[in-house]
Amino acid sequence: MRLGGKAKYLVEVDSKEAVEEAVKWAIEHKVPPLMIGGGSNIFWRDEGFDGLVIVNRIKGFEDKADPDGVTHLVTIGAGEEWDKIVAKTVASGLSGVEALSLIPGTAGATPVQNVGAYGQEIANVLVHLEAYDLHARSFVTIPANECAFGYRSSRFKTTDRDRFLITGLTLKLIKKNPEPPFYRAVEEYFSEHKIKSFTPFVVRKAVVNIRSSKLPDPRKVANNGSFFANPVIEKYAIDLLLADYPHMPYWPDEAGNGKIPAAWLIEQAGFKDFHDKETGMGTWPTQPLVLVNEKAAKTADLLAFKQKITDAVQAKFGITLVQEPELLP
Repeated sequence: MRLGGKAKYLVEVDSKEAVEEAVKWAIEHKVPPLMIGGGSNIFWRDEGFDGLVIVNRIKGFEDKADPDGVTHLVTIGAGEEWDKIVAKTVASGLSGVEALSLIPGTAGATPVQNVGAYGQEIANVLVHLEAYDLHARSFVTIPANECAFGYRSSRFKTTDRDRFLITGLTLKLIKKNPEPPFYRAVEEYFSEHKIKSFTPFVVRKAVVNIRSSKLPDPRKVANNGSFFANPVIEKYAIDLLLADYPHMPYWPDEAGNGKIPAAWLIEQAGFKDFHDKETGMGTWPTQPLVLVNEKAAKTADLLAFKQKITDAVQAKFGITLVQEPELLP
């Protein structure tokens, strides 16, 4: 977002040993440590951070196939660029994360948010992760079933926020072609382009083209990607909304509850291709879910614009939007 104050200290680490050294330094100097990856899903308070920012640059990629040749365990350094990892696995014909293509940021950040898109999410493929536990002051291995994964959430974002410094993760991927049905936008892409044969590469290419057509490149346009999570609403509330908005899009679950696209709510509230002169913020023309820093000078401007949107959606639909990117520290 190109906003927020400065960190008092910063160090880049490229190994587990460097992580330990950085933490030891922070303890000795009595300042809090905080690890980040590429910064794509965070933004900073205007006050800055009176501590040590540890930038994760730990690399590594190892692909081990089971004797059957179908199941692969892929171990990744947390500082690897996530989309490059997806490209590598797809090039090997592995399926499981191809729909998570073109998501900015590092591999280590994906479990924190339980990153997901187009029908896939990290929780579905993670075997375990390795992290430095600031409480125990040692490295630990945490299996996926102990990560408390939820929709765009995990223990690393909630109950254990800032406790673990993730250094690596292991994914379970399958050497086979993905099968339909696919996520609706992907299905529509295949139909439009008359694609009937599916491989991990074909799905990745579709997702890259879809995302590129709708979303700005964060290296060129200051943004955090999707700023709000799609709200999940109970069945009775869905029914009430459908009475007033019969064409409202939503995805029902087995219990009849529904996930409503936050982008649709924001657009209906009047914020499609919106440019706010007061805050210097705006919404991306082809995706109102993406908030863009056009001329904002402070994080306070972003927060004020976010509040305008959440207030408008709340007033119109009775739904409170929840932001996805994390405000630090």
